[in-house]
Amino acid sequence: MKFVDEVTIQVVAGDGGDGCLSFRHEKFIPRGGPDGGDGGDGGSVYLLADAALNTLVDFRYQRSFRAERGANGSGAECTGRSGEDLHLRVPVGTAAFDVETEELLGDITHAGQSLCVARGGFHGLGNARFKSSVNRAPRQTTPGTPGDTRLIRLELRLLADVGLLGLPNAGKSSLLRKVTAAHPKVAAYPFTTLHPHLGVVRLGVDQSFVLADLPGLIDGAAQGAGLGGHFLKHLSRTRLLLHLVDIAPPEGNPVTDVMRIERELSLYNPELAQRARWLVLNKADLFPEGTAREIFTRIIHELNWTQPAFLISSVNGLGCQELMLDIMQYLSANRTGF
Repeated sequence: MKFVDEVTIQVVAGDGGDGCLSFRHEKFIPRGGPDGGDGGDGGSVYLLADAALNTLVDFRYQRSFRAERGANGSGAECTGRSGEDLHLRVPVGTAAFDVETEELLGDITHAGQSLCVARGGFHGLGNARFKSSVNRAPRQTTPGTPGDTRLIRLELRLLADVGLLGLPNAGKSSLLRKVTAAHPKVAAYPFTTLHPHLGVVRLGVDQSFVLADLPGLIDGAAQGAGLGGHFLKHLSRTRLLLHLVDIAPPEGNPVTDVMRIERELSLYNPELAQRARWLVLNKADLFPEGTAREIFTRIIHELNWTQPAFLISSVNGLGCQELMLDIMQYLSANRTGF
């Protein structure tokens, strides 16, 4: 299934039904009086979170959705039927924005939650509503009001506790495969990961968290270069970022690689750049243990790194268990999400 995390759709709520102009006409009942009924309310458009969905691909081809109009009122003070509400199923983690105003209409964060994105029109009033002691044969009615019409942008932001970021081929997908049951593609070429992957790290009873793997970032990602920049929004809900770095990259050096990612985060979202971010130096299996530790110490010193840092190998599992345990301890102590 194609991963689609952003779509623009039009939603049209139903108009309210018009009020009825009618007078009672029955044998042996002179001057029956007004009996026009009210119209029905128009149907509204709601987004409904469905835990079984994980993409917005259902909106790829149908882009316009309309709720039912309210029926007009009729004689004998009969009220028109209200229009049926329209419920559009979306994945948990979907945010809705008004395209014209860029207003955030709402954020859907748990299964079963609903969000009204277009309100149906109000019913019109029949002439029976206007009768009084001085106006016994009113001929005024009101039409139903139109329903909302909106162009909205739906953005899917994955619900993950921890996000993996780094340059292509830093070993993010390999780490996800090592510590979770997820099976993202792993290969020796850049941009193997084409869309985000989620995995659940289980450390014991009631001890688990969700880990997200994003496509690798490159220079200019914040302006749309490469694949990773398009998916940076998925980090907005994470409580912790793991910055994976290859300790022996084919080109460049690890210190420069860290600075490149820091720059892209700051350009994309300064608040995201200030979020808790741990440095994880990967591929320690390429060197003897003493040499890998020396490289690790040198990189930390050159960066003047003050947050937690780890030396791991996603191939043989060196340091992975300790890293996951520290993450679980951090998440348990910092339960406030984003």
